[in-house]
Amino acid sequence: MNKYITTSFFVLGGLMVNAQTKKTDTLSSKDKEIEQVELFGERKKQPEGLEVITRLPLKTRDQIQSISVISYKVIEDLGGLTVTDVAKNIPGVTQFGSYGGTRESMSIRGYRGVPVLKNGVQLDSDFRTAGMLTDMQGVESIQVIKGSAAVTQGIGDGLGSAGGVINVVTKVPKFINQTNVGFRYGSWDFYRPTLDFQRVLDSKGRVAVRFNGAYQNSNSFRRFINTERIYVNPSIAIRPDDKTEIVMEMDYMHNNTTPDRGTVNLAKGDVEAIYNMPGRKFLGFSSDNAKTETFNFSTTVSRKLTDKLKLRAAFISSSYQSEIIGAALAPVDRNNPNQYRNRTLTRSDREDLNKVFQFDFIGADVMTGFMKHTFQVGFDWKESNVTTTSYKSKNVDRINVLEDINNALPGNIDAKNFDLIDKNPIINTKTPTVGLMAQDVITFNRYIKAHLGIRYSRLNGSDKETSYAWNPSFGIMLSPIENVNVFGSYTSTTSLRSSNNVLASGGTVGASTTKQWEAGIKSDWLNERLRFNVTLFDIKTDNLSYEVLTNGNSTGTYALAGNLKRRGVEVELIGKILPNLQVMTGWAYVDAQYKDSPSFVNGSAPINTPKHSANAWLNYRFNQGILEGLDVGAGIYYVGKRPVDDYKQTYSNAANGHVNGTLPGEKPFKMPDYTTVDAQLGYALKNGFGVRVFFNNIFDRVGYSSYFRGGYIDQIQPRNFAVQLNYKF
Repeated sequence: MNKYITTSFFVLGGLMVNAQTKKTDTLSSKDKEIEQVELFGERKKQPEGLEVITRLPLKTRDQIQSISVISYKVIEDLGGLTVTDVAKNIPGVTQFGSYGGTRESMSIRGYRGVPVLKNGVQLDSDFRTAGMLTDMQGVESIQVIKGSAAVTQGIGDGLGSAGGVINVVTKVPKFINQTNVGFRYGSWDFYRPTLDFQRVLDSKGRVAVRFNGAYQNSNSFRRFINTERIYVNPSIAIRPDDKTEIVMEMDYMHNNTTPDRGTVNLAKGDVEAIYNMPGRKFLGFSSDNAKTETFNFSTTVSRKLTDKLKLRAAFISSSYQSEIIGAALAPVDRNNPNQYRNRTLTRSDREDLNKVFQFDFIGADVMTGFMKHTFQVGFDWKESNVTTTSYKSKNVDRINVLEDINNALPGNIDAKNFDLIDKNPIINTKTPTVGLMAQDVITFNRYIKAHLGIRYSRLNGSDKETSYAWNPSFGIMLSPIENVNVFGSYTSTTSLRSSNNVLASGGTVGASTTKQWEAGIKSDWLNERLRFNVTLFDIKTDNLSYEVLTNGNSTGTYALAGNLKRRGVEVELIGKILPNLQVMTGWAYVDAQYKDSPSFVNGSAPINTPKHSANAWLNYRFNQGILEGLDVGAGIYYVGKRPVDDYKQTYSNAANGHVNGTLPGEKPFKMPDYTTVDAQLGYALKNGFGVRVFFNNIFDRVGYSSYFRGGYIDQIQPRNFAVQLNYKF
């Protein structure tokens, strides 16, 4: 009954708001322009929201950084429901782990936990994961900077900060009158009504509103796993005059899901013995639950001073709260793991509050003599306030994973009341950061540009100690022909996370710096409908450190762990190769190795780093004859083998909270590679009705997204389908 009530709410809501507005028979010129959005966004324009992470008014082709953009058009055509669904179409972007379906932690260039932002601010500021759950109904685009972005992002204390940044840009008013009501049904009783409503509120076109909403309820290919979600995204845009625009928006999601740690490895971490668990089997408890609530609010004001100068200010705040109660599994004998596991019930709470204020003075095409400048001078203030609460786990039982599993929590185990751990059960960390930056793109002539940037960041930690960092950026861009840019650049990222840790040999660890060199080609073809990019990168992270353990116990001191080098190449082709044929294809190669390390085996790769990954997607749309309105698409995705842990030689983190960590000298096995094939079939009528059918993992391949040493081996979804109905008016 609940799902029918919810569906009716969305459908009737869309019809009612439409009835209050005068109906028009044709789209305005602005509407038609919006309908021509490419896979990467509108042609010949900077993608909406990109200035939040680049701070410069430049198209992606003219940015010195390696940037990929996937527009809402891709999200609609592919039926993407998660960041991973969409980002897998960007070369080199893979999922590090889903932590049992409670978040999406992403990897780029061998860096785990790349920061995932929403409108420029992190919701999950955990330096290890930096991921979050995202509802794609409110997403305008997914924007990815690959590699260091320290000039705009500041101090990189996260494990993945030097690998890049993924920005989720939410939808805002486009000053059109349009409503889109949708309903999706799929495998495992998945249903999802959606609404996208836009209106211009005044006759002069100065105030517009937009509302996006979704409700989702679904089961899983495993028993007892259910997800229920509510998502709303209202926004308003005000243009008091021709030079000023104010945009305010709110993004809220409440998500309840059953955490699923997946399957297990029936041997030590140096032997691949992954249990190919029957699809319906679930190793947790039916009462397990992960509750997540996120809130994001932003206000952006831009003011044109002249045709070439403007001011921009933005304030963005976020709240991320989670309460996860679920089963955890540990080998009965850690020295000889087999099918027997001790099952415990665990709980963890987290409150993550983040704020960002940005202010920029921006110039475009400002002349000084024969040189033309596009520049930005600005500052930002960021604050992260994180509170974590840790509880004692409850021993429940011992299971044989090969046999039938009792998923009922015993009556003598109270899943609501947990005792706090004895030492530091509640930890609060408040980290305010201030940054000053300047960037200048100098055009000497039509062939040569120079990119210069510098940032000063100051960090005030909760321990009252103050640290700072300088991060430069410079590069040269050559344009042998108008639509082709050849570039080379240098930039750096500074991590201060371990800088004050005490070395066992005396002194402190100090800052860790990542230095990155990039070179490549950026090009647009066919009147900017097709983009082809190639990027080579060479990255070195120095001054790594690790905690010194004695018999598996913390000593409070640290030692240096050498350096980590990464080299690779990324190739991307996206856009239209024919008027009716769209393509997204790419390949990424990364060779990541520890070097000069007393802690890690020299030449070994960091955890979960595939050397190869690739993607290819084609879509053909018929626009004449009896097949007019029909489009057909198909995609293939490959993720290569990757080590399940770091290859260590001096210490073990198995006794430091990691249930599956390998011991020193044990070479971690590699998670198997996998290839999936998806397909889509759509038909759009001229009266606004449309239907799309999605076929995912057609050949039912088995693959894993695994944070192995943390106890997660998450299987990708087996073969499944979905049908999406839409009515746009």
